[in-house]
Amino acid sequence: MDVELKTTDQNTEEKKKILSRYKILLKTCAHKIDKEDKMLIRKAFDVAMDAHKGVRRKSGEPYILHPLEVAIIVSREIGLGPTSIACALLHDVVEDSDYTLEDIERLFNKTIAKIIDGLTKISNVSDLDVSIQAENFRKMLLTISDDIRVILVKLADRLHNMRTLDDLSAYKQQKIASETLYLYAPLAGRLGLYNVKTELEDLSLKYTEPEIYREIEQKLKESKADDTRYLTQFTEKIRELLKKEGLVFSIKYRTKSIYSIRKKMRKQGIPFEEVYDKFAIRIILDSPPEREKADIWRVYSIITSLYKPSPERFRDWVSAPKSNGYESLHTTVMGPDGHWIEVQIRSKRMDEVAEKGYAAHWKYKEDVSADNHLEKLIEKIRQLLESPETNAVEFVNEFKTNLLSEEIFVFTPKGDLKRLPQGSTPLDFAFEIHTDVGLKTLGAKVNGKLVPLNYKLQSGDQVEIITSAKQKPKEEWLNHVVTSKAKAKIKSSLREEKRIIADRGKEILSRKLSYIKIKPTEKVINRMVQFFKLANSQELFFKVGSKIIDNEDIKEFARNYNQGLMAYLRRKFSRSDVSDSTLKKSTTEQDPKILVFGQNDEKLEYRIGKCCNPVPGDSVFGFLGSAGGITVHRNDCPNAITLQSNYANRIIKARWVAEQKGDFTAVLLIKGIDTLGLVNKVTQIISNDLHVNIKAINIFGEAGVFSGEITLVVTDKMHLTKVIEKLKNVEGVTSVTRK
Repeated sequence: MDVELKTTDQNTEEKKKILSRYKILLKTCAHKIDKEDKMLIRKAFDVAMDAHKGVRRKSGEPYILHPLEVAIIVSREIGLGPTSIACALLHDVVEDSDYTLEDIERLFNKTIAKIIDGLTKISNVSDLDVSIQAENFRKMLLTISDDIRVILVKLADRLHNMRTLDDLSAYKQQKIASETLYLYAPLAGRLGLYNVKTELEDLSLKYTEPEIYREIEQKLKESKADDTRYLTQFTEKIRELLKKEGLVFSIKYRTKSIYSIRKKMRKQGIPFEEVYDKFAIRIILDSPPEREKADIWRVYSIITSLYKPSPERFRDWVSAPKSNGYESLHTTVMGPDGHWIEVQIRSKRMDEVAEKGYAAHWKYKEDVSADNHLEKLIEKIRQLLESPETNAVEFVNEFKTNLLSEEIFVFTPKGDLKRLPQGSTPLDFAFEIHTDVGLKTLGAKVNGKLVPLNYKLQSGDQVEIITSAKQKPKEEWLNHVVTSKAKAKIKSSLREEKRIIADRGKEILSRKLSYIKIKPTEKVINRMVQFFKLANSQELFFKVGSKIIDNEDIKEFARNYNQGLMAYLRRKFSRSDVSDSTLKKSTTEQDPKILVFGQNDEKLEYRIGKCCNPVPGDSVFGFLGSAGGITVHRNDCPNAITLQSNYANRIIKARWVAEQKGDFTAVLLIKGIDTLGLVNKVTQIISNDLHVNIKAINIFGEAGVFSGEITLVVTDKMHLTKVIEKLKNVEGVTSVTRK
């Protein structure tokens, strides 16, 4: 079909580029669209061109190139059909132009309008306790029950935004990358889109920890030629034996992603050179469905006869596929020259599902009804959306815990398999079986032995729940569960129990107040709520009913009430003012002012985050707590991703200024070979040579090796870097890293 651009505001080069990308889009889906589909895509393209006419991205490019690139990702990398491609082209039209959802429905159809509604962002949310992104995410999930394509197009949108993040400010890069790492990358993994997940993780790391990213990227580039040569040598014998067996196959090489390498370095406290399983090969078998599993096990047998496998690194997702439909057999074997290599074995069909997730199950017309895995996912999302929780951030955290975390597989006493999120307990298992079983749980046996209700289940555990008709849920149970279903049912039961106690408490309070000649009016009840610092009257009635507020407490209220509540409140606030000023004074005395905040470099009161102990020179940000205080965190703080993604509107730009020197605490992790007098050498270098104060030192030695922590007081990052470099030069020390 010939394509002409009707716009006049683009120059010739830009027109050529837009036309070229549009033709590439049509090429990516040519095999699965007919004439009618092509007309739909063209119509969507024309509407998008009109809506974004004259608009440019931060890079200066015409805005229309963004929806075009998103549509190409949707078609080529996720494998969706014409409806999704049209939605990708239109995804910003309602938000960024005069077109309304009604216009979209009139021009196209209800399905496309509904998907666009799910993709349209929320604006005008100003409450500091609500993350705009979290609200937006919840709104998107409300439409997922009807159409999973909302989330798939959103992932494509996010991927293209991450690919073009260079043109934004450092603050926005950090915020968007953190959000991506926290929610969108795990979501891509949950939907089986492993290529999308890996790219999102790597791009996020590029902006959250740029120095680490560049260092690993450079080292991978330097070793690429050697790695390829090594993997070719490793697979030579395997190819020969597989051909001898008459198997039809292909082999792909891959290196562990930058993000995975960084994750391993951080988790194990090791440098790049000590990450030994950076290599992986994938063997893809072209076997008929009835022979898939048998052929996979034949290949496994051949490989493990050539190379010694690691029993701890064996994963069988062929016998028990992941809940997103992923099937593959993974083993890690010891290759030549002592390198561990991961080997993935799967069929061509399994590989297609692994590459394109749920989309690989669908027909070209995108009929999703038959996909059992998808139905289970949507059912879990519905359960989450039905939860009475109103806080959007809590909702997103629940979603992440329940649907984006790794899974474990546990068994009932009869051998039925149940999937649960990692970290689940016997109580989670009980509610997964049935609500009544959960509510009546008295105890649990795991593999035949009694365990506490907060016991963390492992894959392969067989769980038996002991129930009692007299048992009722307890408040502490909420600390023993991770699944949203268990939390919702426990809260619901506790609320009902609380309501019964509160009703009884209301009667008791009315009687007691009347006895001391105070009429229980609404005004009096409200004053009591203020007096006892409670949230509402229901909480007051509950505390009276459960005897937390007793006769003496009520008499004390009566005395204050008779003297006048306002006098009491004045005294109360006067005390809090004193404590506030004392707090501010101590904060100022403790922390020298060498940090400034915001665009105007304002000097504000702050405290240093204990989770990451930033020192001058570290890249940092300020976090405004709900009480109003600012806590300073490093950009690579373990909590940074959560804070940046959930509370972006409470993040304050911060930077160090050289106004005066201060003392800052830093913790170093040190490892090496245990030699005579090593601790003495280390302390001498720190204290005598570098004149650094040691607050604490804790080193353990066993079987010729040692590891430990040293807590130091330094003036800034440069000072700390100097200490680290000196310690690395001590004979026997193999690694020094900052905690």
